[in-house]
Order: sequence, then C-alpha cells, then structure tokens
Amino acid sequence: MALSDLLYPDNPKRRQELIHLHQELLDCMSTNFHATNELAGVLNEHLGCTITYIQMRESSTVKENCDIMIQAMSEIQHQVQKIDSDMKEKLEPVLYQKLYDIKEPELEKIAIAHKVFSIVLGEATSTAGMVAVKLLGSNLITLTVSKLISLLAQIGASVLGAISITILGLGIEMILHAILGAMERNQLLAAVRSYEKHLAEFKAASEKYQRAIREVTSLVRQQVQ
Repeated sequence: MALSDLLYPDNPKRRQELIHLHQELLDCMSTNFHATNELAGVLNEHLGCTITYIQMRESSTVKENCDIMIQAMSEIQHQVQKIDSDMKEKLEPVLYQKLYDIKEPELEKIAIAHKVFSIVLGEATSTAGMVAVKLLGSNLITLTVSKLISLLAQIGASVLGAISITILGLGIEMILHAILGAMERNQLLAAVRSYEKHLAEFKAASEKYQRAIREVTSLVRQQVQ
C-alpha cells in the first residue's frame, strides 16, 4: 500500500473512480468517432463531399484524439455551410426561404434541394435532397456540433488532455501517477470532481450529436430499402 493510502484511506476508492471515469470518457469518444464516420459516409456518398474518415489513435493522448475529432467536425461544418451556399446561389430567394420555413411540407423541400444537387453534382441520388434538408433544417450543425467542439477543446486543454488513451493497461499506481502525480487527498478528490463535470457535459452533448446522426442515417437506410 502506498504511503498516501495510509495517510488518506479513501484514496484507493478515488483512484478507482478515476479509472472508471477515464474508461467512460474513452467509450464516449469511441462512439463519437464512429458516429462522425457514419455522417461523413452519408455526406460523401449522397452530397458529393470528400470528408476523411477518422480513427482513434491508441498511442496518442486524449488531447490528440480530441483534436482529430475537432478537425473532422469542423470539416463537416464547412461542407454543410457550402451546401447551404450552393442552395442560396442556385435558388430563387423565395425557394431558398422555403427550405427553412417550418410550415412548408418536407416533401416539397426535398424536391427543391434534390433539384439543386442534380445541377451541382450532374447526377444526384434520390436521397440527396432528403439528407440536405435534414441537415439544413436541424440544429445538428449550428448547435450540436459547435457545442461538442467546444467541450472537446476544453477536455483537451484540461489535465485530462495529456493522458494517453491506453493508460488502462497500466497498474493503478501508474494510472494515478500519470493522471495526477503525487497528490494529497483533497487534490485527488478535486480531480475526480473535475473529471465528473467534464464527463457529464461531454456525454450529454455526445448523446445529442449521436441521436441527430442516427436520424439522418436511419432515413438513408429506409430509402435504400
């Protein structure tokens, strides 16, 4: 038993909490990587985008993996903004406004969007208009992605950022040292609470992001069937 455990008997429990929280963070990040690739696949296949697929790097830190996700999400934002610009450029103002009018029938919006993509791409899939309308009419890009990018930047800049994502393969003492160094009880407790706060916000934002992507991808699958 470490000297710190003799002086502060609840330290082993806090250490286990940190290990559990770290695993939760990695699981959440992994799911976000998968969801981002799903969305990239839909955009590439149906809207003529060329978004690069991403992969978690097990030999890298939390911050480095956060940066990979931020770059991919920023590219998705850029591509969707370009789609919006194409719509605005090639549609009459009245038709363009219809795309954002909640009172307009969705089928009419899809037909309008598909017409634009048939011009832009030369030939567009039957789902192109639907995907475009779903992305432009939701808050996936304007709010959900922006929120997640902000949280990823915060996590990367925090004490968590320097931790390797493969740290769970190490012993408990090594994990504690890598995350916190030699800390006393009050510092360890503060670190756990900080971790909990970051993780709670990140999980909530991730769930919204993943749910929004599922809505898009499920519609695409229905069209294919």
